[in-house]
Amino acid sequence: MTRSTRRHRRAAAPGAALSLLLAGSLALLPSTPAHADGLRGQQWGLSALHLDEAWQTTKGQGITVAVLDTGVETDHPDLAGNVLPAKDMIGFGAGPGDRTWARHGTAMAGIIAGHGHGPGGTDGVMGVAPEAKILPVRVILEDGDPARAKARTTRGNALADGIRWAADHGADVINLSLGDDSDSAHPEPGEDEAVQYALKKGVVVVASAGNGGDKGDHVSYPAAYPGVISVTAVDKYGTRAAFSTRRWYAAVSAPGVDVVIADPDHKYYAGWGTSAASAFVSGAAALVRSAHPDLTPAQIKKLLEDTARNAPVGGRDDSRGFGMIDPAAALKAAARLTPQGGLRAAAYDEKYFGTGPDTAGDTGGAADWAAPLAGGAGVVLVVAGVILWRSRRRTA
Repeated sequence: MTRSTRRHRRAAAPGAALSLLLAGSLALLPSTPAHADGLRGQQWGLSALHLDEAWQTTKGQGITVAVLDTGVETDHPDLAGNVLPAKDMIGFGAGPGDRTWARHGTAMAGIIAGHGHGPGGTDGVMGVAPEAKILPVRVILEDGDPARAKARTTRGNALADGIRWAADHGADVINLSLGDDSDSAHPEPGEDEAVQYALKKGVVVVASAGNGGDKGDHVSYPAAYPGVISVTAVDKYGTRAAFSTRRWYAAVSAPGVDVVIADPDHKYYAGWGTSAASAFVSGAAALVRSAHPDLTPAQIKKLLEDTARNAPVGGRDDSRGFGMIDPAAALKAAARLTPQGGLRAAAYDEKYFGTGPDTAGDTGGAADWAAPLAGGAGVVLVVAGVILWRSRRRTA
């Protein structure tokens, strides 16, 4: 039986854990059982973000979210019908059906626009904006793909090119669940210009803040580019995840611990990382844009900040930005706004902005946790997971 036609059974998952693109290794951890009626219940972010209330207004219909990542499995049962034709900026490496293809991208797409499957869509993963469309743009390779080294040296412009391509091909929101926060990370003018190009065209750009919170809090790009909605990760109690990077660019926070993610193997994992948090915010931006299509990226960014819950003391800090997003509150506040038009974040005009890259004497770089990918931009993906639920073949 092929992977695409496997039957899904709700069952405990006695499998191994999976570490996606963290130090390039496979972490073996105990699995978490998923009971027959428990997978959807384990999606704590759905209730934490008051999505039942938000969905009374919109579920993201008419909005396209570009997922710049490792690819997305088009026929995943939780995404079928929501995935548009893909663009591949790499052009080589693993392909559909290979184990080292589209794992991270599929997980992010599920958080953004999963619609579940089975009777009434009650099985599988439900996303923040289940009626939005996903536009996959492959700009990076999975950890473990033998072609990673080649991509690193020959596809350094993939991220910048992918951002521009998405902005020119119907994206309303761009999700960037990736980044470089090594000790030598620095702004790439081509990437910054691509971000500004997308913002000028009215595209909301969201990025993960980085997973370096316990490894030096190095600045992460593209999260630190002007105008980007940079997202940190919190747990179900609203507490900053220890791995979540703390920097000046943090705008808001979102669920990033014990997040249920879908995989091309048609199993489900409990994932963690600011990648997942970014995907939640991209879904929230899709909801706002669906209900209020004329709002600018700057307005949507401020709207999510102004309506965030559980704000830090003083209103904002580097660990959680302005607090955890509240899509329902954002939709209510959006109804009172007047579209402003013409707003965009200015690109930096010095060699570096903010603190710039770390000096050569600093320690604790990317080798500790993730190797740079995709050429000079050095992009890495930031999510890991343990298996929650998987399909199993019947045995005699």
